[in-house]
Amino acid sequence: MNDDAAAQLSQPELDESAEPSEPSAEQATLAATTNRAAAFPDSFAEYIGSGWADRAIVLPPARDAAPYAAERRRRLSADFPGQRLVIRAGEPKVRSNDTDYPFRADSGFSWLTGWGADSEPGAVLVLEPAGDAHTSTLYFRPAAGRDSDEFYANSAVGEFWIGPRPTIDQVAAELGLTTLPLSDLELDGEELDSATSPELGQALSEYRLVKDEYEIEQMRLAIDATARGFDDVLRDLDRATRHASGERIVEGVFYTRARSDGNAVGYDTIAASGPHACILHWTRNDGPVVPGDLMLMDAGIELPSLYTADITRTLPIAGRFTPVQREVYEAVREAADAAFAIVRPGIRFHEIHDEAMKVIARKTAEWGLLPVSAEEALTPENQQHRRYMVHGTSHHLGIDVHDCAKARRELYRQGELKAGMVFTIEPGLYFQPDDLTVPEEFRGIGVRIEDDILVTESGAENLSVGIARSADDVEAWIARLRG
Repeated sequence: MNDDAAAQLSQPELDESAEPSEPSAEQATLAATTNRAAAFPDSFAEYIGSGWADRAIVLPPARDAAPYAAERRRRLSADFPGQRLVIRAGEPKVRSNDTDYPFRADSGFSWLTGWGADSEPGAVLVLEPAGDAHTSTLYFRPAAGRDSDEFYANSAVGEFWIGPRPTIDQVAAELGLTTLPLSDLELDGEELDSATSPELGQALSEYRLVKDEYEIEQMRLAIDATARGFDDVLRDLDRATRHASGERIVEGVFYTRARSDGNAVGYDTIAASGPHACILHWTRNDGPVVPGDLMLMDAGIELPSLYTADITRTLPIAGRFTPVQREVYEAVREAADAAFAIVRPGIRFHEIHDEAMKVIARKTAEWGLLPVSAEEALTPENQQHRRYMVHGTSHHLGIDVHDCAKARRELYRQGELKAGMVFTIEPGLYFQPDDLTVPEEFRGIGVRIEDDILVTESGAENLSVGIARSADDVEAWIARLRG
């Protein structure tokens, strides 16, 4: 529906002689910004507010996340005694003019409430000091009754525009939280506010470094859905090769699975074919998918809980690797396997990267790409091998694709691994098409293998190991699904 059509539906042509009702604040704002709002007469308001069947208000059961969110709030309370804490869901972000991006609540807010993809914009969680603990109250704008003009005249929250919205009682029952209208919230400026407090943002990141049972189960489900999305792409790969912008076919096929089995994608899908695989965050996805090239696909499905997978596989579009492609691919897999082999509680997070880099340095030295030996390249003052892999090997993963980003360096990169941590291992090799330091047959090849790893009490589990990883297994996977 275009803007003019929307305006015609929301503000019908009215008798100019009729006495208009006073416009609401929302209507006044719309008029000031679009010059297309019209007031509704009293007779229209009276008619549209009548003749509606009664609705039974059914209270939903508590969410599985509710008891875990309660424990998270208790932990936050213990670390901030006597302080009033305000955690905001956030507001929609403008895409263009009066069109917003789909709303996605702040991760810290969702983590503390258990309210995921269906969180209401503008909602606020407040932890109020009460003795040596806190009471928790969730404030949001509930659905208005049909005795109000909101349900037909407010395109931001009105039921005619966006569908039914939950009641206070429904949200309270589902989240296990005291819930009140947003209009009841009073702030005095003395609070620690998640929108402005680095201290609070840091704490919410650091709590998430170790996942609870609910979070780990959500990660498993997100990875399972993502695996199905990769299968879908392979089944439809031939169609992608016939389209001038085949990368977009790949992206679209995966997105269909994300919307059918989850909430959306957890981040913009990278469908990088041929030399585009050498561009680390290639998301334009407007290139061809050419048999004989490799396609680097980095994608993850986000669940309604907002937990996301983050997986990369590099696929030979023709179904089989060339000898050079296979050599590069297996070097990357060797680096990934070496990094995974050392993961256990007690090591430092940066050691994972260091272990992968040993293989990358050795391989690039063996191929004659480095001006020094592998041992010399690995010293802090050199690092020439990083020309071919400038990114890190791992990042924490969870309710954000780059989870725990505000955690202190000493707890993140320098931090000690603990059971329950979830992160990626994703080494790669990228030989730019115009890089004269590599043999011509290597140029334009980009390979990354990324898996999602859970630290266990005695070691680690590769949560995405079921998605083919070795060159042989990838070729068999493609052959099986393409028929």
